[in-house]
Amino acid sequence: MIDVLRPGPYTTVQDLGRPGFAHLGVPCSGAADLPSLRLANRLVGNPEGAAGLELTFGGAHLAFRTGAWVAVTGASCPVSGAGAAGMGAPFWVPAGAGLRFGTPAAGLRTYLAVRGGIAVEPVLGSRSTDSLSGLGPEVLRAGAILPVGPAHGLPEITVDVAPSRRADGAVLRVVPGPRTDWFAPGALRELCGRPYEVSQDSNRVGVRLRGPKLERARDGELPSEGMVAGAIQVPPSGQPIVFLADHPPTGGYPVIGVVRAADLPVAAQLRPGGDVRFRLGV
Repeated sequence: MIDVLRPGPYTTVQDLGRPGFAHLGVPCSGAADLPSLRLANRLVGNPEGAAGLELTFGGAHLAFRTGAWVAVTGASCPVSGAGAAGMGAPFWVPAGAGLRFGTPAAGLRTYLAVRGGIAVEPVLGSRSTDSLSGLGPEVLRAGAILPVGPAHGLPEITVDVAPSRRADGAVLRVVPGPRTDWFAPGALRELCGRPYEVSQDSNRVGVRLRGPKLERARDGELPSEGMVAGAIQVPPSGQPIVFLADHPPTGGYPVIGVVRAADLPVAAQLRPGGDVRFRLGV
């Protein structure tokens, strides 16, 4: 068991999400930075789809009732406590010890995997907290108790370290979206021509951006149509929104482009006030 003494600004349980339910109006959800969660799980010998914790801007304080192997990945932040070995390597937390997380120096989301996985009850096959639909466990609060699954039968722990990614000066590669005809000529070049600033209103649903306005060639709105992670929706304000893990299954604003799947982890680590650029193609 893990006691949540302080949850930090926004900490949730996440796994690989709920794919396959979009036709029922259920978002996929899951970790915003999937490679970081997968790496953390591999470091402690878990299956890649085991549930861990996604810490937004650090700040959590956790107490372990029993000893556990853990690993921390994603946005690099100070980690302190008995046995703490920092980022990107497995370490043992003794029974009764705590872990404290500081603020990331760069990036936004940090991941904690515990050998055995966070064993909250699954909903529709996933333990992920979905901030849009409300499915899954609640956002962590002080006093919450997190069960940990059994570790017997798991493979031995091996080190599997990947280089950390920095989101400063990030570039997202995009392909043209299905509704480029809804925008004025040259709108895609405008999107890629200058950097955008990440808004404070960003969350797990999407990264809201401030910068060059993307002009429409048509008035009105579309009938709702299917959406994917990485879709760049443009509301009437002309300021783009990049959809992340908790995006709605459908939307009525035109999509000017789609961020390549390989760059979605970079988008997930963009922090408010930082800059991001778009680039067409591979």
